[in-house]
Amino acid sequence: MTTAFVVKDSAMTHVRGEDKLTQYATSATIASGNTMTNFFCKVCGTLMYRRSSGFPGLSLPRVGTVDDLSLHNTKLKPRVEVWCKDRVAWFGGVEGIKQSQDQAAL
Repeated sequence: MTTAFVVKDSAMTHVRGEDKLTQYATSATIASGNTMTNFFCKVCGTLMYRRSSGFPGLSLPRVGTVDDLSLHNTKLKPRVEVWCKDRVAWFGGVEGIKQSQDQAAL
């Protein structure tokens, strides 16, 4: 299960630590066959964000990488839940938002 959000690359800025990122790309485990590039912290190994060749110009940062609570209560509030077919059994979904079985909702 992942909690991420979509942002245009042109709107994404690194306040600090961009020099500490490393990348790993693969298409072998991606259902669409697109290449997914993962950006990790070289120091601690945290996955910071992903970029897919299927969605050029967009990044998918992990919600936990944002430490501004006001953003979580406003701009980062979920609007759509994707990959519902792969949801873990104990999670009933986010109430009141659009749900999709795949990335078509993006």
